[in-house]
Amino acid sequence: MAKQNLKFAMQAYKKSPLSLLLRILVIAAAAITAFILGAIIVYILVKGIPNLRPELFAWEYTTENVSMMPAIINTLLMVLLTLVIAAPVGIFSAIYLVEYAKRGNKFVSIIRMTTETLSGIPSIVYGLFGYLLFAISMKLGYTFLGGALTLAIMVLPTIMRTTEEALKAVPDSYREGSFGLGAGRLRTVFQVVLPSAIPGILSGVILSIGRIVGETAALIFTAGTIAGIPHGVLSSGRTLAIHLYCLLNEGLYMEEAYATAVVLLVLVVIINAASGGIAKRLSKKTGEK
Repeated sequence: MAKQNLKFAMQAYKKSPLSLLLRILVIAAAAITAFILGAIIVYILVKGIPNLRPELFAWEYTTENVSMMPAIINTLLMVLLTLVIAAPVGIFSAIYLVEYAKRGNKFVSIIRMTTETLSGIPSIVYGLFGYLLFAISMKLGYTFLGGALTLAIMVLPTIMRTTEEALKAVPDSYREGSFGLGAGRLRTVFQVVLPSAIPGILSGVILSIGRIVGETAALIFTAGTIAGIPHGVLSSGRTLAIHLYCLLNEGLYMEEAYATAVVLLVLVVIINAASGGIAKRLSKKTGEK
């Protein structure tokens, strides 16, 4: 069977040599990407694991222990606060665009063009915008709230677009069946369409989490770089990515910086794995229903 498939593929490639060339290029690009990713991970682990020490996980940061524990806690808090702000706005905006707005509406096309434009803006521009709007104009200063609002604007296009595509992927027969049983549009959206689109929505949330965890430029101008756990949303604090940047920028704690990079890598993997596991469980539950 395998030999027959190979002969059939060779005959097809002889008729169309361009398809063979394209396949080789795709395989080569995938192999190069995987190699680069693997090389970066191995480099970080080799440089960072030997420098992991118990002092790096002390509760309070000092110049002697250079603890990253406050930065780890700040990262988790920043992720939660940003998603609390951005996820409802992005998901409900996508629901309006797909379920309520008329098809061919110019207003909808303007919103989609705007979200695509926002997704391509560099993070440093978001940081300057957040600094001028939240820190200066709204007089929030360097605060966790200003950083979360800036990151919410950054990840909003990602959540909107992925949610919109997930809602579009739900078959219209689901909606028609719900309407035929007498359900209204609101009930159809929240009890039929959204449960079916949850895996796609969570994929956008996972992408947003990855960007929030690794962001530095936008947070330096809004959340600040104070190495400590904030007392509230109006206090300043640094995330793990900013902590890594500060250590490298000072040039005095290179070993600690490599150790921080390992923890940051592990944290991103854990968050993505946990989010992916939740998405799979929810998709199984919706499939059983």
